Amino acid sequence: MSWVEGAQETGFGAAHLPYGVAGCGPVARIGDLALDLAAAEERGLVEAGGALRQPTLNPLLAAGPAVWAAVRARLTRLLTDPAHRSAVEPLLRPVAELDLRLPFEVADYVDFYSSEHHAANVGQIFRPGQPALPPNWRHLPVGYHGRAGTVVVSGTPVVRPCGQRSPSGQDTPGYGPSARLDIEAEVGFVVGVPSPLGTRVPAADLARHVFGVVLVNDWSARDVQAWEYQPLGPFLGKSFATSVAAWVTPLAALEHAWVPAPPQQPPVLGYLGEADRRGLDLRLTVDWNGTTVSRPPFACQYWTPAQQLAHLTVNGASLRTGDLFASGTVSGPRRDQTGCLLELTWGGQEPVTLADGSSRTFLADGDTVTIGATAPGPDGTVLTLGEVTGTVLPAQP
Repeated sequence: MSWVEGAQETGFGAAHLPYGVAGCGPVARIGDLALDLAAAEERGLVEAGGALRQPTLNPLLAAGPAVWAAVRARLTRLLTDPAHRSAVEPLLRPVAELDLRLPFEVADYVDFYSSEHHAANVGQIFRPGQPALPPNWRHLPVGYHGRAGTVVVSGTPVVRPCGQRSPSGQDTPGYGPSARLDIEAEVGFVVGVPSPLGTRVPAADLARHVFGVVLVNDWSARDVQAWEYQPLGPFLGKSFATSVAAWVTPLAALEHAWVPAPPQQPPVLGYLGEADRRGLDLRLTVDWNGTTVSRPPFACQYWTPAQQLAHLTVNGASLRTGDLFASGTVSGPRRDQTGCLLELTWGGQEPVTLADGSSRTFLADGDTVTIGATAPGPDGTVLTLGEVTGTVLPAQP
């Protein structure tokens, strides 16, 4: 229990301690306050070889599991032992007053397609009358390489993208602002320790390479996507913006959130096999202009984070510090558990009524979407993951 009053009730107690970056540099959150880690290291309160006195979290990410564990253990002591209060309390800043920034420099971004419920729904919407899942879907975690340069921190406005569209399904497209702007509620994994080019990372090594977890909103222009995605998959319909939370939850904080993952049939190839097949019991929420419209469950993802990492590197592709790989849209079996508006409104055919009485199918200019999540913590506590939010701005003329 922390000596910081009220921290436990916020979901950001001493068992959590997510990391972020503000104008002062790296910070660790405790309740509604944040510890200035650069100042803490300068004063000898914590030792990380200078990694906490840098403008991003990347040096800490690269330091590896032994340093991650030592820093986390030291921060826990500083924030729970009252003997350290007089030294630490002057270094705490209100989170509301921080200029939060992208917490790590993104090296590469890969987005997967790991929810069977989402993939089946999208297949029915985009390819009616055809099999919902492509033949390869249960054999490998389908994914695509995104654009690292358009990953932005939570709170960054999202400008409505323009592109080619074929609203009537004709072979000749038009051009203009997307009329079917969507969100995708996802969970992202932040790579710390790199791997050499030409080597493979086995599924069992997830914790040796992955530092932590962030919530992700992979904004999607569905009309642009529908026209362009065959034969090579997502491109301009996805690459205009991907929002991530300002707070990275250490993988170590989620020790009590691991649960058995769904069974897989047919059996997967050897490199995707897991001796201890586990997923994370993260419970997401999607708020649209203040109305909670969906509660996607991450625990039912067909492909686990460890399998995603193994597949990402099976061809010898290297990992780099700051790599981000995301789950793809998180959806459950019910309509109120879907992680995107394409599914929630079934391709725009079934509008959603928000609390203010307005009706929506896809996003309107001025709309704000916030994705949140909780996870089980120790002794029945609940951890709150850093939310990811964004507001839609009109297309540029």
